[in-house]
Amino acid sequence: MRSPGLASRLVVAGYSLYLLLPLYWLLAMALKSNRDIVSRLEWIPSSPTLANFAEIFSNPVWLDGFVNSLAYVAINTALSVAVALPAAYAFSRYRFLGDKHLFFWLLTNRMSPPAVFLLPFFQLYSALGLFDTPWAVALAHCLFTVPLAVWILEGFMSGIPRDIDDMARVDGHSLPSFFFRIFLPALRGGIGVTVFFCFMFSWVELLLARTLTGSEAKPIVVVMTRTVSASGLDWGVLAAAGVLTVLPGVVVVWFVRKHLVRGFALGRV
Repeated sequence: MRSPGLASRLVVAGYSLYLLLPLYWLLAMALKSNRDIVSRLEWIPSSPTLANFAEIFSNPVWLDGFVNSLAYVAINTALSVAVALPAAYAFSRYRFLGDKHLFFWLLTNRMSPPAVFLLPFFQLYSALGLFDTPWAVALAHCLFTVPLAVWILEGFMSGIPRDIDDMARVDGHSLPSFFFRIFLPALRGGIGVTVFFCFMFSWVELLLARTLTGSEAKPIVVVMTRTVSASGLDWGVLAAAGVLTVLPGVVVVWFVRKHLVRGFALGRV
């Protein structure tokens, strides 16, 4: 196999710099004061400061936003994976009446824009007393993450030979014993990728999170849209919040990085 030439390496390096430039600029803004940000253009902060990060950690509005976001993201991810695992196993291992139609119907829910469900969710959760709670956002996001989780997990499960099921049955394992002791450990890569996709959708989604929360459960993505003071936008604090918001996604990507390629191909590579 031929090694990539100099031109290919330059293209990859240039594209990588292009992707990293917004992240670097965000970090540079987070280390500047508002006066430095609006007064002059600096590639490297001449007077770096951690005051913006200190504001994030000392202001309860920002802290509550992070806590609320982590709460509904964790609830959504746990519910989505818990519901999708048995559903994906059924689609992968059994054939039943209407299975392909049901699978397609799950995908159509994922294709619908969130704006379609704003009014029904708002009225329903207001009547049930769930409005302005992390559960409201988590359950609303499940409408989109559960079909995605079923789709990804079904691809990974289909890649596991069915001979494993037969061997476990011959060895005397019941279905729950086989599923939790043998099947799930073999599926840990697929579960990690599913967690990543569910986490990222719920973490960055703004429309439902903004509509279904008020003052108590306001997430960080909503707080970032309301960072306005008497002098205008607080650019430095907003940039610091953006840096901290990127970190959870980076951590999740780091843990599932080896399985992401299979995840983008739905486990069939």
